[in-house]
Amino acid sequence: MNQTIGRHHALLLVFCTVVLTSYAQLIVKWRVIRAGQLPADVGKKVLFYTGLLFDVWVISAVAAAFLAGLAWMAAMTRLELSFAYPFMSLSFVLVLICSAFIFHETVTAAKVVGMLLIIIGIVVTSRG
Repeated sequence: MNQTIGRHHALLLVFCTVVLTSYAQLIVKWRVIRAGQLPADVGKKVLFYTGLLFDVWVISAVAAAFLAGLAWMAAMTRLELSFAYPFMSLSFVLVLICSAFIFHETVTAAKVVGMLLIIIGIVVTSRG
């Protein structure tokens, strides 16, 4: 019983890793869109990156990525890497869905098929 609870807790940590990683990617995209294109001039690039690095939202994305790493390390104490790692591809699914709603990015048939293949792959690998 305790080992089952531990496995479920570890899976929850994997899903926290996926959510936090996806959050970080979406926030960075949002703030980069707001900041504009990367300048060609080296000095302006430094200012561009400095502005992003001190942006409170980008800082929250970095913090989320750090927390995702901690959650992943905790999950690895209970799960085999070959079992847990395929679940990380759920971040592709989550980012695809969120980027369609938030950034109005195009969702093509190929992307939907790819997303379904990812989900099928996770189901197959989690049972093996």
